[in-house]
Amino acid sequence: MDHIQTADVTAEEVADGVYLGDLSMGDRASMKYWRIEPGATLPAHEHDNEQIGYVLSGTLIAIVEGDEVVLEEGDAYRFPSNEYHGAENRRDEPAIGLGVLAPPRQQPDWRTNVD
Repeated sequence: MDHIQTADVTAEEVADGVYLGDLSMGDRASMKYWRIEPGATLPAHEHDNEQIGYVLSGTLIAIVEGDEVVLEEGDAYRFPSNEYHGAENRRDEPAIGLGVLAPPRQQPDWRTNVD
């Protein structure tokens, strides 16, 4: 068994104000910790992975193929494979959550902050 606490996750800034960290990775799925700072935008993208997730705190506006969906603390979501999506944090507090991708994903293709 792997055991990782969110306090031990190193979240990397992958776009301005957008942070991702690996919680767990298996052969068929990966779990990511994410944080989107106030005013930050998760770049719109699509991927072969199916993605499900949960908002732990804060509020995001998911932009799904041009439509806007409010995701608030306690909401779960799912993006089917190849659904074009992104998100914006229009509030004054960070939005924090968990995402599960199947199959697992290492680095996002849309990453804009590269060391």
